Amino acid sequence: MLVLGIETTCDETAAAVIERASDGSGRILSNIVRSQTDEHARFGGVVPEIAARAHVDLLDGIVDSAMKEAGIGYAQLSAVAAAAGPGLIGGVIVGLTTAKAIAMVHDTPLIAVNHLEAHALTPRLTCALAFPYCLFLASGGHTQIVAVVGVGKYVRLGTTVDDAMGEAFDKVAKMLSLPYPGGPEVERAAAGGDPKRFAFPRPMLGRPDANFSLSGLKTAVRNEASRMMPLEPQDVSDLCASFQAAVLESTADRLSVGLRLFHEQFGPPRALVAAGGVAANHAIRDALQDVAAKAQTTLIIPPPALCTDNGAMIAWAGAERMALGLTDTMDAPPRARWLLDANAAAPAGYTNTRAGF
Repeated sequence: MLVLGIETTCDETAAAVIERASDGSGRILSNIVRSQTDEHARFGGVVPEIAARAHVDLLDGIVDSAMKEAGIGYAQLSAVAAAAGPGLIGGVIVGLTTAKAIAMVHDTPLIAVNHLEAHALTPRLTCALAFPYCLFLASGGHTQIVAVVGVGKYVRLGTTVDDAMGEAFDKVAKMLSLPYPGGPEVERAAAGGDPKRFAFPRPMLGRPDANFSLSGLKTAVRNEASRMMPLEPQDVSDLCASFQAAVLESTADRLSVGLRLFHEQFGPPRALVAAGGVAANHAIRDALQDVAAKAQTTLIIPPPALCTDNGAMIAWAGAERMALGLTDTMDAPPRARWLLDANAAAPAGYTNTRAGF
């Protein structure tokens, strides 16, 4: 089975071709990603209109490059998959419309993929991972703990009640005048800082649910930084280190609760899987390793290129669905919001307004 995948939900324009064998194993034939970081850097964050226009300008060429690198023609495709949400609606429309055009012209099945499902299924592309397993998804738009029971079968065990984790890192970077994208800059600054200098709060610590909250922590950093103005470079490093330490402790606690809830409902997880851009943070990876060890399970983190948004994860999710006969019609809608667990309710105190929650 050969599947073309298209990803345009935020500020990466991406396309890939994967091959899924009859035994369920996968192989990436091409994976082209064009980041729009430079286009958005001067604004300190993603501008939806700029992102959508860039997708229009770039996508056709990236799809063509992905097909040529894979060495196949459109007639050989088993399906065309596109991220149909959740995400910035302008970009989602660009990718889904392009996939529909390719599917119509070449009489190929269309698969409208939930971007979050693509993250959830990515580890099955890189290793022979059986269901069920526990997913920790942390990015600029999402922070969730999800039981991955099967293709199309997901139970949300915890989510953020305000800021996503990547969003909090980016906002802390911006208030400390660090370059965009902020997450890697906070990690870099934290490496030279004192994590014990500032006693920032550990949000949600000890609660019986597995939800996250980062808005208050972010505000605590802002208040401390405002009190100390002007900031010296060491002040910035210490603020970043103390902020990151608070995130690590809170995350470890929330994941421990999430894994306990998973065990109660589904038995021992086959693995703890981390996905999303935040999984590239080395300190967070170390914390996740400790959590997995204490829970007596294995930590699996896909390669960095597959943690952040990319076309291969969309193509793979499409192939997993195609293998079960799950395809979509040409009226499949683009969605700014699309819950992975359709039965999940907003947590108490919910204030997040970003796509996908």
